[in-house]
Amino acid sequence: MASFALSVNGKKVTVEAEPDMPLLWVLRDLIQLHGTKYGCGVGVCGACVVHLDDDPVRSCMVGVQAVGNRKITTIEGLSTDGSHPVQKAWIAENVPQCGYCQPGQIMEAAALLKKTPRPSRDEIREAMAEHYCRCGTYPRILKAIERAAGVKK
Repeated sequence: MASFALSVNGKKVTVEAEPDMPLLWVLRDLIQLHGTKYGCGVGVCGACVVHLDDDPVRSCMVGVQAVGNRKITTIEGLSTDGSHPVQKAWIAENVPQCGYCQPGQIMEAAALLKKTPRPSRDEIREAMAEHYCRCGTYPRILKAIERAAGVKK
């Protein structure tokens, strides 16, 4: 075990963990932030996306020792009151069905819009291509991202 000082959603947190423990399990099991979901455990589905600094990462694939001094933002830290433009657009477009993949989808979309405030449909599709939604809400996800970017068709 080792001690890790992390910055999570703007707060300093210290955890005791094995260095290779995936960030996903540090967040869920040690810090008790359950918004980030376990989907596949091999970085394929996107349910576990969080931001390291402003970059989206698959938290199931990042060992806690790799985080270093970067700030971690989870779905709980994107906005405390659901006022982030992506969250508001998700509601307006009635995106979720089961909702399981949505935290990862929202975090990926928020990172995209931070880097590319007015993305084209192709840029959105490329950014979201490796996120899986078993309910098939892809058309609503696309519309929500366009709405959040102010380019709704």
